[in-house]
Amino acid sequence: MRLSDLQNKSIINVSDGKNIGNIVDVDFDSKDGKINFLVVDPIKSGFSLFSKDEEKKISWVNISKIGEDVILVQAKYH
Repeated sequence: MRLSDLQNKSIINVSDGKNIGNIVDVDFDSKDGKINFLVVDPIKSGFSLFSKDEEKKISWVNISKIGEDVILVQAKYH
């Protein structure tokens, strides 16, 4: 699977059903090539257009399922 394939999927938090945001990057271990975190740019609501929402990191171990259109996660941010 390529990063571009992951970037086209919605990230959904299974605990509340909310769309978390979009993948903008991945953090991986350069020694073994495994993904450590998905770097996510959060969805901006109408009230937070001018707020400083920072990118969030979702640990790879918190991914429940990668489907055709969505990635389901147990959202824990770093």
